[in-house]
Amino acid sequence: MFSLFKSKPKLSNLIPEGFIDIHSHILPGIDDGAETIEHTARLLDGLRKIGFSKCIATPHTLPEIWENTTDGIKATFQLTKQNLEEPLQTMLHDVASEYMINEAFLDRLQTEPLLTIKDNIVLIEMSYMNPPLALKDIIFEIQLKGYQPLLAHPERYLFYHQNTKMYSTLKDLDVKFQLNLLSSVGYYGSSVANAADFLLKENLIDFVGSDVHHLKHVSAFENKIIIKSEAQLRLAIERNSLFK
Repeated sequence: MFSLFKSKPKLSNLIPEGFIDIHSHILPGIDDGAETIEHTARLLDGLRKIGFSKCIATPHTLPEIWENTTDGIKATFQLTKQNLEEPLQTMLHDVASEYMINEAFLDRLQTEPLLTIKDNIVLIEMSYMNPPLALKDIIFEIQLKGYQPLLAHPERYLFYHQNTKMYSTLKDLDVKFQLNLLSSVGYYGSSVANAADFLLKENLIDFVGSDVHHLKHVSAFENKIIIKSEAQLRLAIERNSLFK
């Protein structure tokens, strides 16, 4: 009977040896993540101590706020990697981008290659206010260009919390889902944690990411998970091995 009251594990205890992170904002001075190379090093070192072995940097590409380009992101990645010492240099494994999908994104899609996490998998996000009116058309255009859309943190879009059927609609459109690990500890609030639990329970989550921006995010990995779907979360974490 005492198993009913078993304490939840810390999130850090769920990170397996050799874990690869596919969503992070650790490149310096390029978005709202790391500000300096020293900050990058502290973030990587903090993640390394938790058990992360490799990180894919995914700076925002958001018109009129972070006008990052493929060439600019690659250049920042190479310069950052050159200025890191081991083992952090190896830990900064690769670079992609987190693309805000809107009408402006469609222009970018037609004019330059996108930075993918692996092969044709491209990380996308939506506005937290509301989804694009032409969401289905944008997803179709992404796929028409040969990319596999991977939606970042679907649990954080509050407009879907009361309309969970949209999750199934997106999955029917062959959109993959990436859960933010910190959603499992309630970092973004109970509503987001509940949405994360729902998505995990329904087996809608494909992969996970840290979405780390600063040291508070790293510290939050020492919090205990509050969601019920621990087994499904562990499976999602294991699926990140695809990106090694």
